Amino acid sequence: MIKKHEIYKKDKWNMMTVEVQGRYLVLREISDQWGEETHTFMSRPALMQWVHHRFPKEDFEGREDEWEELIQSFKQV
Repeated sequence: MIKKHEIYKKDKWNMMTVEVQGRYLVLREISDQWGEETHTFMSRPALMQWVHHRFPKEDFEGREDEWEELIQSFKQV
């Protein structure tokens, strides 16, 4: 059984989802700039390590609430 988590969705071209497929976590990132990227993780800690590299807190200066929401969404996977 695959469980799908929507991390964010601005429209059908800008969204991110994580699917739990057994012991794998498959992250799909779709953007109007880069198309679709898929990343597969073996564990939640590996996923969270990627998240912190991909979304450094410094990039959200003045929008800390947005960063917190994003991190919480990933933690709920």
